[in-house]
Amino acid sequence: MKRITLFVLFVLVLSFGSAFAQSDKEPETDPVILNRIDQWQDLKFGFMMHWGIYSQWGVVESWNLCNEPWIDRKGAAYDQYKHDYWNLNRTFNPTQFRPDQMAAVAKAAGMKYVVFTTKHHDGFCMFNSNETEYSCTGPECPYSKNPQPDITKSIVDAFRGAGFWTGLYFSKPDWHNDDYWAHEWATPDRNVNYDINEHPNRWEDFKTFTHKQVYELTHNYGDIDILWLDGGWVRPQWSINDETRPWLGCYQRVQDIDMNKLVSIARSGNPDLIVVDRSVGGRYENYRTPEKEVPDSLLSYPWETCMTMGDSWSYVPGDKYKSTTQLIHMLCDVVAKGGNLLLNVGPDAQGRLPEEAVSRMKEIGAWLDVNGKAIYATRPLYPYSKGGIRYTQSKDGSHRYAICLIAEPTKKASFHFPFDVKKVTALAGKSVKAKVKQADGGTLLTLSSSSPMYHAVVVEF
Repeated sequence: MKRITLFVLFVLVLSFGSAFAQSDKEPETDPVILNRIDQWQDLKFGFMMHWGIYSQWGVVESWNLCNEPWIDRKGAAYDQYKHDYWNLNRTFNPTQFRPDQMAAVAKAAGMKYVVFTTKHHDGFCMFNSNETEYSCTGPECPYSKNPQPDITKSIVDAFRGAGFWTGLYFSKPDWHNDDYWAHEWATPDRNVNYDINEHPNRWEDFKTFTHKQVYELTHNYGDIDILWLDGGWVRPQWSINDETRPWLGCYQRVQDIDMNKLVSIARSGNPDLIVVDRSVGGRYENYRTPEKEVPDSLLSYPWETCMTMGDSWSYVPGDKYKSTTQLIHMLCDVVAKGGNLLLNVGPDAQGRLPEEAVSRMKEIGAWLDVNGKAIYATRPLYPYSKGGIRYTQSKDGSHRYAICLIAEPTKKASFHFPFDVKKVTALAGKSVKAKVKQADGGTLLTLSSSSPMYHAVVVEF
């Protein structure tokens, strides 16, 4: 079995190798970072929060500020909308924000790391910054009167205290900054709205501003584990030439933020910091982040599916949440293919996690309490994802697991292994009976229980 696994891994590396080399001409080689990425891959399940002033309106983060054709502002005039949005900092006052409770809920869910949105594209900082007053600690924001107004500090302290790895989301573009979206000109799309070559000093000022904010985030909150950079259109070069997606051309404007210097600043005093420069490739995209997507097969590089629990990243009243079964199946599918799952929930304007999200997190945690051995610190096992089974193994290969997905509650279910299995043991213990017999060129697994089985049943074989 181990020989088959190694052979398939070798073939997959060969098949993905050329494409990987083309998009990552300078992959990370520092053994300190590579070791840290390996440790991160053991965590498997993370918690993301998109939270900002936009939660007051229940809209999709800051994207409605952008004047691209796909944006729907429900008939609102663009200039008035921007004016009103920029003033949301004057009413942001999440008086029911309880970071310790958030951390407790995420820990009970079995999550091991957190990624928090310190600043989205709108430029509003959920942290104390000396570079701008457009923040939760700025004098115009009511929350600045709170005894502890630095929301990022509260999040980091609470989650670190609960044993989490801490990750900070940061948007490289900043639409509120006059050196990115200059007030003199229109803002037709997400890009910087002037020609950098014609105004190099202005762009240099923006780079300096960005570097200083990254310094604050990576030096003012203790040892940060992950710097999760969004806004991948801010990059030194473009290599996309996709005739099927011509609209990409309007975003392919070179915006060199000097990642070498930025990362040097971020890692000064924190040399094992994982940096995720999303969608850009190269040595500073330490792992990749397919958004709202689970790859069809095993990938040859570290990756993490970032996924919404509902339909929206940020808080939207009446959002439609995925079922607990869907979420557990997704986690198992991602892990079986070698990835991590970063599951997002958007707190509301008062700083509360929606009850629907909390109830699902509790149910996921209860399942992981029983079956976590098949998830945490595991690696893919051939055939990875086949039929109704997801396969994983411990890092040393000494334990092999079959995660049998249950679509609807049932007292009896059958699954087929495409190979011989002599013995199985259900992680649920005596509450689930697991039997095997040779059949159809492999092994038939029968699971039964006196009470309904939910979500997924894991057997070690």
